Formats: sequence, structure tokens, C-alpha cells
Amino acid sequence: MNNKPLILIVEDDVPVRNLMTVTLKSNDYKFITARNGAAAIMETSSHNPDIVLLDLGLPDMDGVEVIKKIRTWSNMPIIVISARTEDKDKIEALDAGADDYITKPFSVEELLARLRVTQRRLSVMQAGVQSPVFQNGKLSVDYAAGCAYLDGEELHLTPIEYKLICLLAQNVGKVLTHTFITEKIWGSSMENDVASLRVFMATLRKKLETGGKTQYIQTHIGIGYRMLKVE
Repeated sequence: MNNKPLILIVEDDVPVRNLMTVTLKSNDYKFITARNGAAAIMETSSHNPDIVLLDLGLPDMDGVEVIKKIRTWSNMPIIVISARTEDKDKIEALDAGADDYITKPFSVEELLARLRVTQRRLSVMQAGVQSPVFQNGKLSVDYAAGCAYLDGEELHLTPIEYKLICLLAQNVGKVLTHTFITEKIWGSSMENDVASLRVFMATLRKKLETGGKTQYIQTHIGIGYRMLKVE
């Protein structure tokens, strides 16, 4: 029985679309395709796919507009696949509601790895009501008690560090931009907020990664951070 998610591929470049469909088919994924933004919006509303793979450079509209339209009614994970390599383009897509991004040209292995990350995030989303305790590897966050633990030992976190770890945990597997994080934590996104965020993230990472054994927080330079799902 195939319990793989249904994936919508939104790509107007035929060779790239063919590469993606062959990759998904050979790995037993179910998929549908759309060649422009209008078709993508129609397919998402009619088929309700589990994950969307979205090119930004579509013939009829910008992919960011597609993200914004989908986000008015659905939280389905959206992975942007684009030839645009500028940080500002990635940030714009992520701030519009994308979950992740892949830059063209990409490898089949990278595409499959990002899909696995998104599937894990999807399974957390589909679990329904948020558990009062978040568990990720040896890290646990007890939301009710307002405490975080690593391997059973309480982490001594500042209030800001605790807010950060909760925000990352509630969005595990998703890339969060500097703007998104600073607005959630401080209510603004000034340059000095981003500078403060880097300092807090550095101290939080030191507390989480004692001995350098497990990486919980991944830095996307110039863009933001992501909490990795640890087995």
C-alpha cells in the first residue's frame, strides 16, 4: 500500500519537470503537475496535495503570488525550486509562506532529502493537537512547565532563549527567516534585532550542542534558521 504523500509539481520547464516526475515515480511518490500559476492554484484547490514543489519563474505569474494565494486557505508544505540564487528572493518566498527552497540546478538526492524533511514536518502537522511536550532526539520542551531539557537535564535558558527554542520547535523542519523570528520574539525587525538574534542563537546553540555531537539548529546564512528533526 502506497502511503506516500501526493505531490504537486509546478514547473513550466519541460526537462526539469521530466526529471522531477521520473524521480518521484521511481521512488513511488504520487504526483500531479501544473505548468503555470493559474493551473497550480486550481490543482491545489481541487486535489489538495500534501506537498507542493513550486518554481518561482512561471509564465503567467510570479511563484510568490502563488504561495500567497495558497496561504489564504491552506498550510500545505510548499518547497520552492528556483534558479534565483539571491538571498532576497529566497527570503521573499519564505516570508510569503514557503517552507523550504532548493536552488537550480539541483541533484535528485537533494530533492529527495528535502521531501523527507518536509514529510517529517507534515507528520508532525497531521498529528493534530500540539502535545504539551515537544520531543526531538534528546531534546524535550515542556510547554506547560516552561522548561527545556537535554538528555533529562534541565537547560538553563534565558527568557529569550526559551522563546526561540519554542518558536523553532513549533516549526521543526521549516526554514524561518530573520524577519519572521525577530517579529515573533521582539515585535520588530530592525538591524539591531537581527544582530541580537545572532548572539542569542549562538548561545542557545552552545547549550544545545554540548560536545558538538548533535546539530539541532541549522543556520541558513543571510536568511535565517531551521530546527532539524533528530531521530
